[in-house]
Amino acid sequence: MVSTPGLAVAAASAAAKAASTLTSAAAAAAASASASRPASIFQPRQIFEASDDIPRAYFLGHHHAALSHMQRILSYSGLIIECRDFRIPLSSWNPLLEHALGRTARIIVYTKRDLGPLSSDKNPGRGQSSEEVMQALTAFHKQAGHAKDVLFIGKGRHEAEGTKRLLEAIKKVAVEADNLTGLRCMVVGMPNAGKSTVLNRLRAEGMGLGKAARTGVDPGVTRKLGTPVRIMPGELHAERKYEGLGEGVFLLDTPGVFKPYVARAEDMIKMALVGCIKTEVVPSTVLADYLLYQLNLVDPGLYKDYCREPTNDVHEFLSGVGTRLGKIKKGNQVDIGICANRIIQEYRRGGLGRFFMDSVTPETFAAAVQAAKDPELSLRQSRKAEKEEARKMKYAAKKAAAAQVEP
Repeated sequence: MVSTPGLAVAAASAAAKAASTLTSAAAAAAASASASRPASIFQPRQIFEASDDIPRAYFLGHHHAALSHMQRILSYSGLIIECRDFRIPLSSWNPLLEHALGRTARIIVYTKRDLGPLSSDKNPGRGQSSEEVMQALTAFHKQAGHAKDVLFIGKGRHEAEGTKRLLEAIKKVAVEADNLTGLRCMVVGMPNAGKSTVLNRLRAEGMGLGKAARTGVDPGVTRKLGTPVRIMPGELHAERKYEGLGEGVFLLDTPGVFKPYVARAEDMIKMALVGCIKTEVVPSTVLADYLLYQLNLVDPGLYKDYCREPTNDVHEFLSGVGTRLGKIKKGNQVDIGICANRIIQEYRRGGLGRFFMDSVTPETFAAAVQAAKDPELSLRQSRKAEKEEARKMKYAAKKAAAAQVEP
């Protein structure tokens, strides 16, 4: 496997190439849209043209180490709690976790429920409300035998209810196991999927105790497996509702594990936009352009504070952001990079609307199942891509060195 620094350099190189093609691609898309419509009617892009230079691999050294460690202690775990991002319910599915962790009982938890549409709201452009998507996901996983239960959790009004339901689901598994030593669980998922947050909420609700796991807005906060944390007392507790739990329920926090390889560049952009990978892996201007594409499909009015009129041009969009925020450099130029990062952070906080970026349909379910069949193939593709990028970098370095010695 290519070392983490080598992968980071390769990703940065590919990211720079992707960024260099953004201006012409966005301008062409905007010009095409303008040419095909009356001046008074805005037509959003229906397809996002993602650059082939977008990195497709982010399977870092500590991801591999964490997965190997999970496999070694799997025999001690009676339950897997897998976290996925509600905004990208299919893109945040990592089949490698299912294949590597075997047939251990599993509960799938869709986190960040509060950043999806309100239950009664349709998701414009795809015509699905949160309730419809939740029902479709639950039916899909249960029919396919993926999990014992499928739950949804988020901040605000979704937090207490979701946490209580999750605790009850865990308790049910523990009682069925009927083990004198209690139940040991692992919480797993993609980077920044909310695993540590789920652990802290379960501990607070089940034990009335404070945080046990460090959390953050960026991926990679948890880099090693932690120690088991008690989230539910044992049957010796005074309250009878804990009967059958043995010594109690313990939950182990784990680092996020990324997919070995991402076939579609657009999926990589989605995961970068919600924070599954570090923002610098995919250029911030590319992420801002994709966000603009999604906002236009949902409701261009979501960014009316920055632009008076809807636009397909990311530079026009970011110029409006810069003017509104006062991010102007010398020469009266907007700092595009800073504005892109600011607008991405605003989206992640829920400040630019709440919507799905994945379409949840029988067709997309079928595609996800097909893609999940052979994660080892994806791993081989990842290694092949890394070797090819390393070969290109070596060739470029030799060419540069030869150019320096020429008279």
